[in-house]
Amino acid sequence: MNDNISIIITGVGGQGILLASRVLSSAALKAGHQVKISETHGMAQRGGSVITHLRYGNAVYSPMISIGQADYVLGFEKLEAVRCIPYLSKNGLLIINDQEIPPLPVLLGQIIYPEITADSFGRSTPRLLLLKALAKAQQMGNSRVVNMILLGCLAQHLDISSEHWQLAIEECIQPKYRSLNEQAFTSGMQI
Repeated sequence: MNDNISIIITGVGGQGILLASRVLSSAALKAGHQVKISETHGMAQRGGSVITHLRYGNAVYSPMISIGQADYVLGFEKLEAVRCIPYLSKNGLLIINDQEIPPLPVLLGQIIYPEITADSFGRSTPRLLLLKALAKAQQMGNSRVVNMILLGCLAQHLDISSEHWQLAIEECIQPKYRSLNEQAFTSGMQI
């Protein structure tokens, strides 16, 4: 029996995807799982496409997730999430931040940012959570905690205890930012 969990985290550089991936991998390790992770960065450090393949479980041999095999796709930006839908398994959960960050071709007027609605995602997967994580982060006073809100939402679907999440946040986030990030994570768990 394969009890490994496969997760794609995607978005745009500068959204905190790599930090979210580190917290998730740390929490899974603390819960006693084997963890493999692979990160791909786009053309630019900020603004380019970023995708993380993360797998954890009892026997994980590769971080790479095949098309149709992801249990979860966590999209920090709508267009990047659309690009990763093919990875989602037929029973997978798609969690998306309802935020649009136009890529360079859109900014240059070469293409138009496509209209992406909950209905367009619904045709791809019956299991969808479309979140207004940016608005929630702004209400908390810091738009940079979108990543922890989204991670908190994902966390409620995973077999990792709150104690392990807490330890991972303490390990990965500097003390001066920890309290706000913990609040954002807790907020995401309540979505």
